[in-house]
Amino acid sequence: MSASAASLDQRPIVKSGASADRTFQLITAGAAWFVLILLAGIAASMAWGGRLAFKTFGWRFVTSPDWDAVGGHFGALVPIYGTLVTSAIALLIAVPVSIGIALFLTDIAPRWTRGPIAIAIELLAAIPSIIYGMWGLFVFAPFMAAHVEPWLSDHLGGNAIVGPLFSGPPIGIGMLTAGIVLGIMVIPFIAAVAREVFSAVPAPLRESAVALGSTRWEVLRSVTLPYTRSAMIGAIFLGLGRALGETMAVTFVLGNAHDLSASLLMPSNSIAAAIANEFTEADTDLYRSSLIALGFLLFVVTFIVLSIAKLLLMRINKQMGRTH
Repeated sequence: MSASAASLDQRPIVKSGASADRTFQLITAGAAWFVLILLAGIAASMAWGGRLAFKTFGWRFVTSPDWDAVGGHFGALVPIYGTLVTSAIALLIAVPVSIGIALFLTDIAPRWTRGPIAIAIELLAAIPSIIYGMWGLFVFAPFMAAHVEPWLSDHLGGNAIVGPLFSGPPIGIGMLTAGIVLGIMVIPFIAAVAREVFSAVPAPLRESAVALGSTRWEVLRSVTLPYTRSAMIGAIFLGLGRALGETMAVTFVLGNAHDLSASLLMPSNSIAAAIANEFTEADTDLYRSSLIALGFLLFVVTFIVLSIAKLLLMRINKQMGRTH
């Protein structure tokens, strides 16, 4: 067979391959655009559902702490405040614990224990949130009321700086309890990602630091964390997104009170908990619209948080000389 005949035989194969590539590109592009269109549709539908509340109250809906279903006065400041505070407490607890777990599993634990411990930690993510909520209400909240909150109130409540954060009666339920429960729920997500990225650090980098006399803490601070900084920020914001949208566990232990208080011991509310608790009781159009508007605000808060995470990642990658 001549060379010209062989090239003619290969033309259908080349055309078929190019057609398959275009088809695959169209399918993947359609999937990506579908997600974006769906996301925009969800946001638009919630904004449309909450239009009556936004039209009635304007910016006061975001800045007002009032929530009077009988009088028809609604403000989202307390749920927004409760959502952000409990999520911040959750991160303050979950991030160092998760990093410690990941460091233990990658560098300290015996090899035969790493697999079972890692599986046990990841199984915590599979526990339904309502189980965490029931445990928090019936076990953890009484423990907080009997042992932790009285100590905090007695020893820190009179402090001029942090006293307002720990003043109030030790009733067990409140922002502090909700934040701790959220932190326990978030730990498996951050720890699982941290363990994977710590394991991806090249062994010669760690071994070189150890050969120079570095301790485990110095290896973590000077080698592991700088090398995995981008992935760790992504893991932390993944956990934050999980905490922002949590509903049932927070509903059980937050107290569901529309009261604005600086004390972490006092009951409060969150956006997700307010929607879950009151949607079936919304008997007017304005009430329902206000709850839907809360959902839109939760969407906006989550979008802002993830946008900040993306900007941080882009800045870190730029500083490290990465272009992709």
